[in-house]
Amino acid sequence: MNDIKQGGSNKPKNHVDFKSEFYFQTPIWVAQAPMFIKKLMPITDKYIKKADKLLKDKLKNEPKWKKDIGTFGLSKHSESMSNDPKLKDLVQFIGQRSYEFLDWSGFDLKNHSLHFTEFWVQEFSEKGGGHHSTHAHWNQHISGFYFLKCSEKTSYPIFHDPRPGSIMTKLPLKNQTQISMGTSMVNYKPQPGTIIIFPGYVPHEFAVDPGLEPFRFIHFNIKVVETAISKEKSAK
Repeated sequence: MNDIKQGGSNKPKNHVDFKSEFYFQTPIWVAQAPMFIKKLMPITDKYIKKADKLLKDKLKNEPKWKKDIGTFGLSKHSESMSNDPKLKDLVQFIGQRSYEFLDWSGFDLKNHSLHFTEFWVQEFSEKGGGHHSTHAHWNQHISGFYFLKCSEKTSYPIFHDPRPGSIMTKLPLKNQTQISMGTSMVNYKPQPGTIIIFPGYVPHEFAVDPGLEPFRFIHFNIKVVETAISKEKSAK
């Protein structure tokens, strides 16, 4: 195979100028919505307290070495909260913004409705080590986070290129510190009130938390259902 080389002050023989066009982009929406934090803190405190008790009760039945480690590397994970009337304003806000995200993306939603499938709060262990390995949520159209407690010293979300073909043929990057067309992952450093909305197919993870400061966030998943199916299910 002959190497293709271009350089010098003159254009090589048979040179053509290409126009760059971009398709199949992956959108991620990020915004600041701190207006919910004050109300959410005491509400989520109750959920976290209950989750903490369940976690510690579970550890009582674990082998001694796990008991010795305690909650290191774990998180306090609440039950579903989307039907809590005290969270109605936040649920409606996230639902509306998610609808706008899908509409902006070009999808026709007039015969469809959005349904929360998961909506929980979690807080990483104060002993550190809390994290989430890379994953995506099965059969969801929207995923997202709303951050309540975080700082430069806490964990943060990392998003991965969702295109299998791109991952299979990935080449080394010229500069790992710059985001380019070849970048395979990006991260965001949130602050309290940050909301992130993204397609449900995007693989994501959370970096290991050092346990220096509290890290608490709400994670939600939304599924789009045909209105006819939704009504039929409600009738049953």
